[in-house]
Amino acid sequence: MAIAARTKDKPQHSVTGSTVYPILLIIGICHMLNDTLQAVIPAMFPILERSMGLTFTQLGLIAFTLNMVSSVMQPAIGWYTDKRPMPYALPIALFSSAVGIFGLAFAPSFATILLCVVFIGLGSAIFHPEGSRVANMAAGSRRGLAQSIYQVGGNTGQAFAPLIAALMLVPLGQTGVAWFTIVGMLAVGFLLYISRWYAGRLQTIRAQAKKTPAKAARSDIHRKSALIALGIIVFLIFARSWYGNAISNFYAFYAIEQYGLTIKESQTYIFLFLILGAIGTFLGGPLADRFGKKNVILVSLLASFPLALLLPFAGPVFAYVLLGLIGLILTSSFSVTVVYAQELFPGKIGTMSGLTVGLAFGMGAIGSVALGSFIDAFGLTPTMIGVAFLPILGILAFLLPSDQTISKWNES
Repeated sequence: MAIAARTKDKPQHSVTGSTVYPILLIIGICHMLNDTLQAVIPAMFPILERSMGLTFTQLGLIAFTLNMVSSVMQPAIGWYTDKRPMPYALPIALFSSAVGIFGLAFAPSFATILLCVVFIGLGSAIFHPEGSRVANMAAGSRRGLAQSIYQVGGNTGQAFAPLIAALMLVPLGQTGVAWFTIVGMLAVGFLLYISRWYAGRLQTIRAQAKKTPAKAARSDIHRKSALIALGIIVFLIFARSWYGNAISNFYAFYAIEQYGLTIKESQTYIFLFLILGAIGTFLGGPLADRFGKKNVILVSLLASFPLALLLPFAGPVFAYVLLGLIGLILTSSFSVTVVYAQELFPGKIGTMSGLTVGLAFGMGAIGSVALGSFIDAFGLTPTMIGVAFLPILGILAFLLPSDQTISKWNES
């Protein structure tokens, strides 16, 4: 355990040398496959609402179950694997998700759907902190870019959900989900390769850590400032996640109601929002490497605010433009908040990844239940207008310490 203690004293990427792009590409693909399985669930909402007669509140509870299992477990798993890394937990995670997705295809009741969703959420909880650790190990000096490559895989997987709904689930129905078991097993194969690389790199990190003197602990003032900054990041993730879930889970219903569209047609709005979000996620990392993580976080939220205010009043064509821009700008901070938190607490790669990414799912989970209830009580349009004010909370990013300040903390 002495080795584990030493590796926590300094960022794990610092002993890994140059950026390992093949590993980043593969872990990004695996992230895409993992999040494709998760994205199938909200993509099924219009189908489940019609075929099983579920209410918006029940649909919100499905999203709540998926996201809460993932968010509650992710920080705990990240904390544990910071102390005892588990390379072969990655393929186990995707196998759990594959089991859940296969069961979901034949679930006969609302309760059974919730049980299957638990398996999918558990797989995600294990995958995300360990996947982020792999990205960190392979990053070299380009941490923002590495996290962007990793995170853009997940966002791309989520963006496939509307296409999945339009092209497969609408014609095939609930049982069509069984085909995605193949996606899960494909990811298991890729992750077995990643796990072997991870195990070998871990041995290198531990051997080099033995030769590196342990750094002195931070002062109490710096530790307190880092905790306050982390609290602000958590709150900003809360605002971004609530708004993002309002669009991805419920905007299809809004488009059907306001524009008289079919389920298939409405999914094009969500696809555009998510695919531009994937591009924004990728761009955010390199921009943060160049202009600073704090600046990207600040701009991503505040620049989205006026666009979000316009969206509920836009026509069917202008709504495409607004959704694309919001997705591009808002999610540019997704990978950046992960790296920012990891640099606030170097050596706690899994914990910070689990907290920030897991928290994003968790906040979305709470938001899904609340938004579903608001829609049932007040209607779609008033709810969409209300959530448009969430991005303005990004003004709190002015209170975050600068990248240079955090670097000084880590060097002292």
